[in-house]
Order: sequence, then structure tokens, then C-alpha cells
Amino acid sequence: MKVPLHIVLARRERLALIVEQHRYLSVKELCLRLKVSEATLRRDLAVLAQEKKITRTYGGALSEFNDRFPSFRERQGQGTRAKARIATAALRFFKPGKTYFFDSGTTIYAIAEAFRDQPVTPVTIVTSNLPVGEILASIPGVQVFQLAGQLLHLQSTLLGETAQKSLEFWRFDVAFLSAEGMDGEGIWNSQAAIVEQQKVLMGRTGVSVFCLDSSKLKRRAPHFLLPWSQVEFLLTDLTPEKLRGAGIAIRDEQLPAAALKTSAKSAAIPPPPGPLADEAEPDEFPVHIL
Repeated sequence: MKVPLHIVLARRERLALIVEQHRYLSVKELCLRLKVSEATLRRDLAVLAQEKKITRTYGGALSEFNDRFPSFRERQGQGTRAKARIATAALRFFKPGKTYFFDSGTTIYAIAEAFRDQPVTPVTIVTSNLPVGEILASIPGVQVFQLAGQLLHLQSTLLGETAQKSLEFWRFDVAFLSAEGMDGEGIWNSQAAIVEQQKVLMGRTGVSVFCLDSSKLKRRAPHFLLPWSQVEFLLTDLTPEKLRGAGIAIRDEQLPAAALKTSAKSAAIPPPPGPLADEAEPDEFPVHIL
């Protein structure tokens, strides 16, 4: 039975609105939201793309996210001191012979810069972050692999269903992840596709480490990723007091010397070298186990 034109037009208007609000959604999720078949959805997407209302990508629809969200280079100059502190703490997670994932974002890039200056080899690194791949690929003893996927050139990252599928070839000892916000409820991110990709990644990772500076505190993004009960490690420049003040509960043994020894999934992580008290104040080592 042929669907009346006014219903088709209303459905396409809703589809354009959903894509505008959520930037990227997979074909599967769009079908579920609109209760239509994949064939119908693809026809609607083609019409909307022809009308310049959306930009289509393989496996989904990307609506100006790449252009609207501040570019990688713009974000790189923000919060450099906090990112450097987080990067220094991240070096404690590296051990020869392991496989690591580097997520998108400028804080993760800062970790790559710190690793370049103090490399641990041999290791394998997989990343969706183009600048990370560029600066680490020349280090002797470091094998670097880039995910497949849709390239967002201003964000310098690879995203989408193809990227998710390429993760299925790997198992990671440690993954360094980014996000757009955190509050008492948990961690938030800007795109459904990023959340989907990170969930696939965490399912294939021994230890997941979220790297979030103080600018992300008490911020929500459009998509919820996970609650704190599912977060193993948080690298941040925030003190325990500020985290607790935002409703983020951490255990008393949040300092690295205790944290890296008590996690059931942290066998791949070496303990920090030397006594913590001899090196710096506790808040200089922003590793929290949650």
C-alpha cells in the first residue's frame, strides 16, 4: 500500500531534525527511531541529501558536525597545562609488549607527545586519531595502525560503522579514551557514533582509561556514555575534593600507588616507579580509580 505523501514528507522532516540534533546516527539507529525499513530510510536520506538538508556518509548521516564542532587545531591550544599533567600520568600505563588504543581528541594527542619523548618499546598502538599516528609511527619499536572509517578532516579522526568493524580485529591491553563532559551521573560525549565506537572499544579492552581535564567537569553532552560504576580509571587534573564536590565518588585509595595495585583488571599495568611522596604532591598525579 502506498504511503500518503504528507506522511512521507513529515517523516523526512523528522529525519532531518533528528540528524541535525544528533549530528551522526547509524542507519540501524535511524531505522529504529523512525520505525522504517533500511530501504525506506536510504531513500529518505538520498532525497534529503539531494535537497542539501543533510550530508550523507557510508553507514549513516553526518550533519555538519565536522564543520560546527571546534577543530582539532583550535582545541589543541586550550588547557595545555592540564593536558600535559594528564599525559605525564598516562606514561605509567605503558609496558613493553602490550597493545594500546589512542582515542580521538587533543588530550589523547598530548599523551602521544609525552610517549614520543619517553617511549616504551616494543609496543603496538592502534588509533582513530590521525595526528597521533603521524607522530608515533616513526618511533623505533612502535608499530602503529590506523582504524578504517569515515574521515572527519577538521576533527582529525576516523568514525562510523567501518571504524567500529575494524576494531573487531583487535584486543587491547589499555585504551586511552576522551569525552566531552562528566558529572555525578557519569561520562558524556558529543556524538552517538563516538559513543557507539567507544562501547565497542571498551568491550575489546582490558583496562579503559578516561582522560578528562577540569574543563569537562559538570558538563553534559547530547549522548550518555556510561556511569561511574563502569569506569575503571580516570586521568584528570582535578583534585579528589573537586570530584567529590561534583558528586563523583572515588575511593580513598585513589592515588596511583594504591590504584594501580588494586584494580582486578590492571595486571597489564606496571606500578609507578618509586614512592609517590618523594616525587610530588598527590594532586600532581591525577590517577583515580573509581
